[in-house]
Amino acid sequence: MMTKKLILWLIWIGFISYIVLFAPPLHIEETLTLLKNIVTFNWAEINPIILSLFSLVGIWLLIYSGLLFIDGRMQWIPFWPFALASVGSGVLGLLPYLALRESNQEFSGQKDAFLHLLDSRLFGIILSFSTIVIIAYGLLGNWADFVQQFQSDRFINGMSLAFCLFCLLLPTVLGDDMVRRRWNNPTVFWIVSLLPLLGSLAYLCLRPSLQANVGQEFAVANR
Repeated sequence: MMTKKLILWLIWIGFISYIVLFAPPLHIEETLTLLKNIVTFNWAEINPIILSLFSLVGIWLLIYSGLLFIDGRMQWIPFWPFALASVGSGVLGLLPYLALRESNQEFSGQKDAFLHLLDSRLFGIILSFSTIVIIAYGLLGNWADFVQQFQSDRFINGMSLAFCLFCLLLPTVLGDDMVRRRWNNPTVFWIVSLLPLLGSLAYLCLRPSLQANVGQEFAVANR
């Protein structure tokens, strides 16, 4: 467990160091213009790939919310401050929670309306449909322009790498969520882990509902 925590802290420090020291230059004016165009729905000015990538980072935050607000109920530290931090900083706001949390495979108490929503299959279905639309829109984009911006713009570069980190970090919390639901299936764990975006969306659509006042007594086989 300590090794896992150390790796997560090293990833956090390493990603910050990369963004500050080694990433391409930050073009503040262009970045602010991009964000302004996004929030004002002036999407015709944005490469569809970049807009889709920005949207998929938001999808990832919602996927992790579907796992970690429930997890945070049983932790010594709640998830919601890190969720708020993630809205502005993406994976940088999420990583400290992953490093600070303890492995927990239980849930007790009653689900409030918010947790009922995050636990519902409808939540997963809506995210899945949204993701399909976003990906389809992104396929209309200019890949040469995206590669050029990835190589020359810190914001696009960092956002792209953050998307990859969201994919890689999912297994750190997936196993606990599966055990909480008495779905101790290593095959499902590896399929979801190796197909992290579409697999995680399928998981949210298919996972058994979390039962209140449940205590788990067994560990996931692949941990």
